[in-house]
Amino acid sequence: MKQRVASGVSLIIFLAAIVIFNNTCPAALNVAISLISVLAVYEIIAALGLLKKHVLVIPSLLFSAAVPLLQLVAEPHMHLGVLQQGFYFLYTVVIFSALILYHQFITFREVGVIYSMSLMIPTALQTIISLRTVGGKHGMFYVIIAIFSAWIADTGAYFAGSRFGKHKLCPNISPKKTVEGVIGGFLLNIVAMIVFGYIFHVVYYAYSVNVSYLSLFLIGFFGTIMSILGDLSFSLIKRSCHIKDFGELIPGHGGILDRFDSVIFEAPFVYLFVHFMPIVIH
Repeated sequence: MKQRVASGVSLIIFLAAIVIFNNTCPAALNVAISLISVLAVYEIIAALGLLKKHVLVIPSLLFSAAVPLLQLVAEPHMHLGVLQQGFYFLYTVVIFSALILYHQFITFREVGVIYSMSLMIPTALQTIISLRTVGGKHGMFYVIIAIFSAWIADTGAYFAGSRFGKHKLCPNISPKKTVEGVIGGFLLNIVAMIVFGYIFHVVYYAYSVNVSYLSLFLIGFFGTIMSILGDLSFSLIKRSCHIKDFGELIPGHGGILDRFDSVIFEAPFVYLFVHFMPIVIH
């Protein structure tokens, strides 16, 4: 438990540092997401026992690192979407060329697994960077909401499940998850989102900006569902691979992917949601 708390605090401090230095070093968020993407893809490839397939692993890790960094190198005359599509196409050509050239040593199943994970993980996580853009001068508040909504839902589910858990949610996928834990995740996440909004609205900006508490409530509610979906999805992958954790990089939590599996589903949801119901109302 102490390791878990200490690691959690370290992650929060890491995120806080990125938020604090966002104005002076905005690239820090891009670099952090790039690093997390690479580690997450590496962990899942290692868990699947495919690290020796270098012809697939190397381009996948390079692609995972590049996607979150594209906003830093995109020229004003080149639309970011065009640059991203170009990288997706190049990665696809390289991976399937490798399958054709080395079909005696690699299988389509291996290509499909690595390709899908390398596309999903960095693409989902880079929406955190896009959230900063959507939020304008309050972009980092949007980033905080997206990340902490996933983590708080996990925390609420963990503690409520540990204390009150009796009814299993999906015993064949994640034996420790309980219905009571899910309820705890919903309650804590909704309350936390409202509290975050209050601090931002009343304490930090002293009523000078308007915040939609309805949007925060809905993010807390539906964000918990996204968090559970992400957690269960990667739990199923772990169960299929007969492993406990994706790694031991974060003591008490496992690997990077064990901490960001829920964020992979949460961040794109928040990114799409705020386009229709912004958190900060101008």
